[in-house]
Amino acid sequence: MTRLISEGRSTFNYPDRGATARRPLPAGYHLTHHRTRIGYGPAVLEAAGAAVTTFGAHRASGMLVEAAPDPVRPGDRVVVGIGIGPLRIDAPCEVIWTAYEPRRIGFAYGTLAGHPERGEESFVVDMDADGAVWFEVNAFSRPGSWYTRLAGPVVPFLQQAYARRLGQFVRRLATDGRTRGNRK
Repeated sequence: MTRLISEGRSTFNYPDRGATARRPLPAGYHLTHHRTRIGYGPAVLEAAGAAVTTFGAHRASGMLVEAAPDPVRPGDRVVVGIGIGPLRIDAPCEVIWTAYEPRRIGFAYGTLAGHPERGEESFVVDMDADGAVWFEVNAFSRPGSWYTRLAGPVVPFLQQAYARRLGQFVRRLATDGRTRGNRK
């Protein structure tokens, strides 16, 4: 079941909340889409879903993540950061929607005030009818700070590269989780 957050207390810095749950994505943004084959079967789906919804894949990829250890829920706040010390860039977000379904697990978060971009990103693992498991990132964003405006076309390039990198870590974590589970 996909759950969507209400618009109460949040300080989102863009108007198109929830758009990653619909198609097409809104116009006027840089769009990112990447899909990675993870493996096959329900055990891989579950392991990949856990890696995504607990930020295990984000952390494994080198991002600094401030979030509850539990699987995400709409309304959860998260700060994703990169860098160290005074060179660290923090990106505050709020989970907009989640999907915990038999063949689909994932979530989307939207950017909050103080995030260097404005937009939304979804991270979803799904299983096709034939049992193939895929990880997919969909995002729309535009600059939200002087330095992301200055970086221009470099930012979408980095976002696409990170989506690919994240797919590699989801695959690795799902495969490791499945392998460990089979040894019990």
